[in-house]
Amino acid sequence: MNRSTMLLLMLWMSFFTGSVQAKMTVINDVLGRKVEVDLPAQKVVLGFYAEDYMAIGTENAFDKVVGISRDTWKTWRPANWSLYTNYRPSLKDIPDVGEVEAQTFSIEKVISLKPNVILLADWQYKSLGTDISRLTNANIPIVVVDYNAQTLDRHIKSTKIIGQLTGQNERARKIADEYKQAIENTLQRIKEANLVKPRTYVEYGNKGPGKFSFTYGKNMWGAVVTMLGGNNIATPFVEWWGTMSPEQVLASNPEVIFLSGTESGVKGDAMAMGQGIDRKLAESRLKGFTKRASWEQMPAIKNQRVYGIYHGAARTILGAPMVRFIAKSMYPNLFEDINPEQEYLDFYKQYLPVTPTGTFTAQVAK
Repeated sequence: MNRSTMLLLMLWMSFFTGSVQAKMTVINDVLGRKVEVDLPAQKVVLGFYAEDYMAIGTENAFDKVVGISRDTWKTWRPANWSLYTNYRPSLKDIPDVGEVEAQTFSIEKVISLKPNVILLADWQYKSLGTDISRLTNANIPIVVVDYNAQTLDRHIKSTKIIGQLTGQNERARKIADEYKQAIENTLQRIKEANLVKPRTYVEYGNKGPGKFSFTYGKNMWGAVVTMLGGNNIATPFVEWWGTMSPEQVLASNPEVIFLSGTESGVKGDAMAMGQGIDRKLAESRLKGFTKRASWEQMPAIKNQRVYGIYHGAARTILGAPMVRFIAKSMYPNLFEDINPEQEYLDFYKQYLPVTPTGTFTAQVAK
């Protein structure tokens, strides 16, 4: 075989092989959109849910991540980011594409990275509005997932989508099945007990006791409370997320209160929860919220049913233990046999390469 014939044969084989590898797969995302993607994805931009992407796709999935919205990890959960970057320093080298909520998300940066797919949260996709067309005009497939809604259906669907993107369908199915089993078992216990719905208030404690911050209606922690059969006192006042006035909270007379926090809360007097947070500090910050004006008259304060919860464990497939913690706090006699915080740590042991330490659930010390 002469050299020219060999070169032609090699070119033909390369073309044929490339055609097989380039076979497109249709993904049905959580919005019902049909998106064609070359799978498993080779160049991915992550808008959100980075920890979920690693848990489902394995650590190797990050070898294919070419861009990330860094603030949704580093700024929102700084100690968790440090935990991962200390283990895998190359995470710091992934280009930052900016953050949608802060209006720093750069379409130009995303396009320059030439990804073959961008994974966005539902809220990111909707917030980007007409800018989405600039990505589609650049022939970048956009796949939308959603853990923020805190519904069983979207959690399961989002997990399986990430499994498709990363070529980890079996692992994704296993994680999804375990999540479903935990939630359904929790709901079944509550249904069979048929107890009175406890009036429940959840607040993101990032502003400290002196200023009321976000509570949640139909999504996030609010959706969890409603799913668990609780009476979410925010429902008449807040559709998705927003603040209730001090007077509205007092008049609603909550029987159970949750203050969520992250590692960022270590500064000032905000609620501090998460990686590296000492339990005594978390309990002390929680106690500070009980000193708000007139709160001593509420049943939740009188009965010491005030709880701290890690905000970083919301809107994630890792969140089943937090759902169970809320359930246990609302209906303590039904869940004496479970340890939600240990379940949360066990997920890391099984599916993630790092070992968190800190405080992820808390209660006002009795």
